[in-house]
Amino acid sequence: MYSKLRIFTGNAHPDLARKVAQSSGNPLSRAKVFKFSNDNTFVKILDNVRGADVFIIQPTCIPVNDNLMELLIMIDALKRASAARITAVIPYFAYARSDKKDQPRVPITAKLVADLITKAGADRILAFDLHAEQIQGFFDIPLDHLSMLPIFWHYFKPLNLKDVVIVSPDTGGTARARWFAKGLKASIAIGDKRRKGNGGKIELLRVIGEVGGKTAIIVDDIIDSGNSIINMANALKKEGAKKIYCACSHPVLSGDAVEKIEKSHLAECVVTDSIPLGEKRKRTTKIKQISISSLLAKAIVRIHNEESLSILFKTEDEEK
Repeated sequence: MYSKLRIFTGNAHPDLARKVAQSSGNPLSRAKVFKFSNDNTFVKILDNVRGADVFIIQPTCIPVNDNLMELLIMIDALKRASAARITAVIPYFAYARSDKKDQPRVPITAKLVADLITKAGADRILAFDLHAEQIQGFFDIPLDHLSMLPIFWHYFKPLNLKDVVIVSPDTGGTARARWFAKGLKASIAIGDKRRKGNGGKIELLRVIGEVGGKTAIIVDDIIDSGNSIINMANALKKEGAKKIYCACSHPVLSGDAVEKIEKSHLAECVVTDSIPLGEKRKRTTKIKQISISSLLAKAIVRIHNEESLSILFKTEDEEK
């Protein structure tokens, strides 16, 4: 067991890092992370980390490449400062959708990023709701993968919604929808989508499952442009769903996604704080943000104490 636990953050999401540190009972350690006028990133660790068990909380959200470089440079600085173990805590893993070679002459960028983090000197990864589970295998170091499902289960369970159907926007999210439906004792429905042409626009063909007269909860990992979620909400409304919610882990919300959500059939879009919302939160009343700080804090403490993380994947019903 390591003697000292240290928690650091770059500039990606300091509010989340402070919440995690407070929830874990450990003060946030100090580091200078800034850019010189020539656009080069500089890091200086201000606290002693020799022999310490260090955790860096740094989602690789917008600006993606700046935040990724901060993470890599912080890892290198901590390694050279003789930290005993370095865990990169990545609540949002950018480039995750580039996880396969699905077109000619394209990269697998998620694997490249995994290699960069490993080469920089990280000893392990703590990730939250990766876009594809196979990304865990891209790392040659241990990776702990936390799920969004208990977080959303704790949010929706007390609402006591009736006649609920859990909806996956596509077949790739079926396992996620089935697990969530089991916790809420609900049925599931799946969006049948296809891509027009090679690399063309994705269109929703139909909804597979009974949704008429039911309360629908669309479950997904990333809401980026918002088109997939909103198209699904439109289809559910057309099929007779009486109320439509969305539960999504990572609120990228690029372009005019917030405005589209505000005008959509969604009653509420529930997201986590894996990515900071900032000014986007003020532009809609439909987005509800819940925190993953407690989950991350529990995981960090259990990793530090060399304890199992399996308890963090269970709902209250499963624990009984």
